[in-house]
Amino acid sequence: MQNNRDLSSVSDEALVQAAKQGHLEAFEELVARHRDKVYARALTILHNEEDAVDLSQEAWIKAWQRLQQFQGESSFATWITRIVINVCLDHLRRQKRLPVESLEALEEETGLRDAILPPVTVNPTAGLERAELQARIWQALGRLSAAHRTVLILHEFEGMEYRKIAEVMGCSIGTVMSRLFYARRHMARLLKDLKDSEDSKPKP
Repeated sequence: MQNNRDLSSVSDEALVQAAKQGHLEAFEELVARHRDKVYARALTILHNEEDAVDLSQEAWIKAWQRLQQFQGESSFATWITRIVINVCLDHLRRQKRLPVESLEALEEETGLRDAILPPVTVNPTAGLERAELQARIWQALGRLSAAHRTVLILHEFEGMEYRKIAEVMGCSIGTVMSRLFYARRHMARLLKDLKDSEDSKPKP
């Protein structure tokens, strides 16, 4: 194995194989490459910096412990991202912040008429600088429930299919679809409200 300073040019696949053979420096290089994304994913799901740090570390520990099980069906980045997602979901379940809703329960809570209306569409980027938009998206995500925020992240950011999300979250595909519907709808309203609130402030 190359010296630590030379590992930047080594592929993830080669680093994984070296780490499986006990080369800790190879795993450390993988951590250095992907820790920011892993932390960002945890923070987006949990919306708590301290928890995100702790659970990111827990995800890396699990990755090291399970490295021999990684067969390369997906990229290492995808594999470690799924580990941190599962760690965060387990944490939310322990905290009872990730209820398992059914489609019927959601419709009963919000009203059937609301459920069959088309999603509200807004254009939150109009007139906004990129940094301002990102700040509003973060703010809006923080106002979603943990269940809705998580399903939105898995589908929109991670590109997971409904079946895989249902498997990861331990619920039915119907529940995934309903959570995604309400998450998108709520996000659109929140972003519109945030934009309207900013627009109503007096200009300097």
